[in-house]
Amino acid sequence: MCTDCVEKEYPDRGNTCLESGSFLLNYVGCAECNKRDFVLIMNRTQEEEDGEEIVTYDHVCKNCHHVVARHEYTFSVVDDYQEYTMLCMLCGKAEDLISILPDDPRQMAPLF
Repeated sequence: MCTDCVEKEYPDRGNTCLESGSFLLNYVGCAECNKRDFVLIMNRTQEEEDGEEIVTYDHVCKNCHHVVARHEYTFSVVDDYQEYTMLCMLCGKAEDLISILPDDPRQMAPLF
């Protein structure tokens, strides 16, 4: 992973968790070849452990194949919620929790 290729390391992305793709607004260019082009996704793996889906891949410079960052995305169901997390030097860090029920109990207004 290369800190010289990104504008900000692990930017806070709120609840935006990417299973695929790249956050190119944070990419300043490749520190190896000094070109600012697209980044490729390489070495993508998807596995499931104890009901948790884990997706990992490398962000790689299109021109010289320099590894810019390693991306990790997780998905799991905990109680009545879907939980998403993302951790990547390029794409940032994020968490999201979504209810699997028709009406999210966290959004319900008290009756009295």
